[in-house]
Amino acid sequence: MKVQEGIRYTENHEWVRVDGEFVWVGISDFAQTELGEIVHVELPEIGDDINAGDPIGTLEAVKTVEDVYTPISGEVVKVNSDLFDMPDIINKSPYEDGWLVQVRYHDKNEIEKLMTSSEYQKFVEEK
Repeated sequence: MKVQEGIRYTENHEWVRVDGEFVWVGISDFAQTELGEIVHVELPEIGDDINAGDPIGTLEAVKTVEDVYTPISGEVVKVNSDLFDMPDIINKSPYEDGWLVQVRYHDKNEIEKLMTSSEYQKFVEEK
């Protein structure tokens, strides 16, 4: 299992990478491994206002469908449209090419409440 340094994680295995006033959101390597081959993705629309903890889409794998939850509140400014034709990019590159959405966040304190890389590593190992 790969845990990327310098990003924040949730207990639901989503990650957030801060880039100025924006964050990129995706799922962790642990999550994509647990799901298996991802075959379909549903994501929010650009311009959607989202609230921390709310579902923002679904990931369909061969054996299951899972909701994806947003770790932070804000406005969706980009969606990774490449995933609609090639959802398995998430399996191949969960931290780089397999990002889900970019959000202009409302409250930096929400980010600070998320787990650091080392905290997430420990969280997963204890499960």
